[in-house]
Amino acid sequence: MNLSELFLGSYARLYSYTGVLVILIMIFVMSVRLFASRRRKAYLSLTIAVAAVLLQYVLLLGTSLSGGPSSGWTGAAAQIIEVASFIMINRAIYQLYNSTKKRHHLYFYFSLFVTMLLALFRANVPRLFEGTPEQLASLEGIGLDVYLMLLVFVFYVTLPHLIGQSRTYKFGLFVFFIVHLAHLINRYMLELPNAALTLVELYVPLLYYFILFLLLFERIVELMQASYRSSITDGLTGLYNRRYLLSRAGQFIRHGYPVSVLFSDIDNFKKLNDTLGHQAGDEALKTVAGIMIEESEEIGIAGRFGGEEMVVLVTDSSVDMAEFAEKVRARVEADAGVTVSVGYSKSRKGITAEQLIAQADQAMYAAKTTGKNKVVKYTASLGAAAK
Repeated sequence: MNLSELFLGSYARLYSYTGVLVILIMIFVMSVRLFASRRRKAYLSLTIAVAAVLLQYVLLLGTSLSGGPSSGWTGAAAQIIEVASFIMINRAIYQLYNSTKKRHHLYFYFSLFVTMLLALFRANVPRLFEGTPEQLASLEGIGLDVYLMLLVFVFYVTLPHLIGQSRTYKFGLFVFFIVHLAHLINRYMLELPNAALTLVELYVPLLYYFILFLLLFERIVELMQASYRSSITDGLTGLYNRRYLLSRAGQFIRHGYPVSVLFSDIDNFKKLNDTLGHQAGDEALKTVAGIMIEESEEIGIAGRFGGEEMVVLVTDSSVDMAEFAEKVRARVEADAGVTVSVGYSKSRKGITAEQLIAQADQAMYAAKTTGKNKVVKYTASLGAAAK
């Protein structure tokens, strides 16, 4: 068996359709599991669309195994399903990144309505026209084929900028365009199919559905990352939350790394909320949080401990904490329109993360009660006074 017989012979379509079915089954399983766990319309749309494509390729595979022609009712059904499922898949990809408004539903149903009209035209070609069986067969399919090519252009122009993976999506549409163009040339422009174009028709769809698989997989990764990020950060400020900060501090201390904690509290924050409103308070929180993030970027991590309390876990032992704390205090006063009282403490042998943060909190309280807008270092005397 030579290469031509292997890739273009009697089993070529069997190889191609089976490969596509394997990829489609993986996408289908992923979309079903996503819909079962999240109940989003996008996953339901994708599940229905992939089920339709599976049906299309089952019909094509059945025709290939039976050795019959691809025309007749199976060919007509496969072509109609191909167009409808292409519309549904692109709608589902859009829904993965966007909420669907009423006008989007109208576009979708109108596209399917046009598909049904062209399907009716296909079914009535023998009644409307006269010609040889070959001529009628070509006329039957050309409406849906041209419409599918038009849809590729419409989606390429209108959707990529609305989708997070725009380059991957555009590449997928380009691959589909190449496949469909090869089909149009072979079907309507040549007396006999061209071998190279037939190869494109048979095997490049594998690449298209693999790209679709990658789109879904990457979206799952994005959602997992976003879910994890939201579980460890504060929604308003973007700072790490109390639980994550305590966890990270505990990890460093258990492994014997020398760390320090800066504990800050915005001065007169309740008064700011009462006089200027909660929006002004939120803006102050976000501004101070931005300063904390910038100042701790290369030496540790910043978190919101609760209310107007913000903490920096300093993991760089070379940092002069007195100098760093004063720099933070001065920058907040200069840039945020508010002031902060700051306390800090350094880890010692036998101390836990909770104790270290509590010490920095005590130092901050000392700054708060002795004039505000100042920095205080934790000392044993502060701890004794607190007891």
